[in-house]
Amino acid sequence: MKRLLNWWDYLTINIYWFGLTSISQTMTPLVVPLLVQQFVGEELKGTYYGNLRLWQLMTALLVQALMGMISDHSSLKWGRRRPFVAIGTLGDIVVIFLIGLSIGMEGLSGYWFLFSMILLLMFFSNIAHSAQQGLIPDLVPLDKRGRFSSIKAIFEIPLPVILVGLTIGRMVKNGNIWGGLFTLIAILVVTAGITMFVREERPSKPSQPLNLQPFLRLLLMTAAFTTIILATGQIVRWVSRVAANLPDQSYLFLTSAAGFLGMAVAIFLGVYFSIYLSLGSEQVKNRSFTWWVINRLAFLVGATNLISFTLYFLQARLGYRQQEAAGPAANLTIFLGAFIFLAAIPSGWLSDRFGRKIIVAISGVLAATGTAIVTLIPNLTVIYIGSCIIGAAAGLFYTANWALGTEIVPREQAGRFLGISNLAGAGAGAVGAYIGGPLADSITAHIVAPAGIGYIVLFAIYGLLFLLSTFALFGVRLHKSA
Repeated sequence: MKRLLNWWDYLTINIYWFGLTSISQTMTPLVVPLLVQQFVGEELKGTYYGNLRLWQLMTALLVQALMGMISDHSSLKWGRRRPFVAIGTLGDIVVIFLIGLSIGMEGLSGYWFLFSMILLLMFFSNIAHSAQQGLIPDLVPLDKRGRFSSIKAIFEIPLPVILVGLTIGRMVKNGNIWGGLFTLIAILVVTAGITMFVREERPSKPSQPLNLQPFLRLLLMTAAFTTIILATGQIVRWVSRVAANLPDQSYLFLTSAAGFLGMAVAIFLGVYFSIYLSLGSEQVKNRSFTWWVINRLAFLVGATNLISFTLYFLQARLGYRQQEAAGPAANLTIFLGAFIFLAAIPSGWLSDRFGRKIIVAISGVLAATGTAIVTLIPNLTVIYIGSCIIGAAAGLFYTANWALGTEIVPREQAGRFLGISNLAGAGAGAVGAYIGGPLADSITAHIVAPAGIGYIVLFAIYGLLFLLSTFALFGVRLHKSA
């Protein structure tokens, strides 16, 4: 890029991340769990929510990959990326309005309408997402990408998390879901409108023919991973049914163990076969990469699903009635976001000073500790304290884990290898929700006391997965020159 960058380019190029994160922070921990609960009732809310999360995330993964390739080859006069941001935003606005219409629906008809709308939301938001993530590589020279990426990180995590918690979360708590949705639409309109001022230049050279082979490979990887998740989920449900006639303690032990082992197996097999389908025989020479992705996925399963099931956990553990839990859930995400931000600031220096593996290992233990605090003590203040510890652990993990990955992948194929690891992001929510939701429902239905035992067990399993992520680091071997 030949033109000079101005101060406002930091804003225009990055602000749409604020809108994208606002969608996820509004829908995942607040609006969608409440609507699913409204449609299917208390006994099956975890099961149906987990099913929705599985297909939602797999859709997001595939759409983002395909539309990213298409925008890479775009030569539109209006710009290479902005048309996709505009189309995606317009689609999001329409779908968010339709989701609002589902508020008055009842039963499974309402659930399946919501299900289809969420898949549409993933389709349109990932059209915009795939284009948005191309703006910095397109427009920012290498020597300034660090500064632009730091602004991106601020817009992507702490600011929207805090704003959604302070505004939309309060509205949802008071039963004003429509107000929250209109606030979200306003955020999208403002952030997308500012993004339209990005000065893109039409590519001077004709783009290369679109090669769909990488997408077809990703499609195969996603199908394999989804099959593994579905299979392990069914096995865990079978164990729960078989153990139903046992005494409570035996039932609780067997179903809890099945849930943890099911998620662990899904993580290992999902990563192993996904990487094998992508790398083939090269996987043997890059075993550290496989274990690094397992470490990444195990940690993200815990972190992602703690947020996803926060509302149900607070209802069960502290006795909140439906939308009453939205306020504390929003506050919890504020604490998480704030401590992710605070820990991320020194995490790069700490990983350089003490080593990436050590910081990643500490983050797993720290997150498990925070989860234990959240799970064992039914007090809102204590839960907030535990969430701060989890947020600090996540802030350390996100930076140190990615830096570790950049060390172990082959330098000449870094883009290819790190692209494969994106499956961990989508797979995390799918593994933890599809297997964990029905598990929490079945335990809660079988064992009456203590209140919310199903979600206590589920959160404890997520805590164990944090520890599993640390153990996976034993398989990661750094090059001697690192």
